[in-house]
Amino acid sequence: MTIPPNSLVFAIDDDASVRKGLARLLRSDGYKSEFFESASAFLARPPHSGPSCVIVDVQMPGLNGIELQEDLIRRRREEQLVFLTGHGDIPMCAQAMKAGAVDFLRKPFRADELLQCVQNALIRSAEQRRRSTQKNEARRLLDLLTPREFEVMQLVVTGMLNKQIAGELGTAEKTVKVHRGRVMQKLGVTSVAELVRLVQNACLAPVGNSKTKV
Repeated sequence: MTIPPNSLVFAIDDDASVRKGLARLLRSDGYKSEFFESASAFLARPPHSGPSCVIVDVQMPGLNGIELQEDLIRRRREEQLVFLTGHGDIPMCAQAMKAGAVDFLRKPFRADELLQCVQNALIRSAEQRRRSTQKNEARRLLDLLTPREFEVMQLVVTGMLNKQIAGELGTAEKTVKVHRGRVMQKLGVTSVAELVRLVQNACLAPVGNSKTKV
């Protein structure tokens, strides 16, 4: 088993004996962890800077597990959730999974089953953070472009030639070449393929839908 660097597992359960058991299980498998008796106490903690997994009981006093999930989504938090319940029904499970939960385990659960869920959650969290970092960096670079350079860039990634771009924008081909060169230089790419990957990482709307920065 490989634990992603800087990983942290959180567990939220109002039952002290459950928290104690989870602490022992996670420690035995090499995970760093923190424990909370309520969702509100967890939310009062600043978000972790690395991959993270939250093991949370669905039925708790105050904010329950499903409400916590909704709150994290509203805050655009990136923790991956594993739900535990002794009372869960199929609609509740479907709601949690549809909203992005890693898994939904009924108590009593097998130790190896929970540990596999934790590992899956941390791997997913690490990948999500990697994509988020790529997106932010790509958008930072694209923000360096002038509005006209941005327009040229959007047309370049569709495969249009300089002459075609000039016709589309109503400008000279020579001017397009200058803009295109500046785009490649500012973005630090040397080929259209690299440019396409950068734009994909930025998750921009297709050029047919918009010619503005998003």
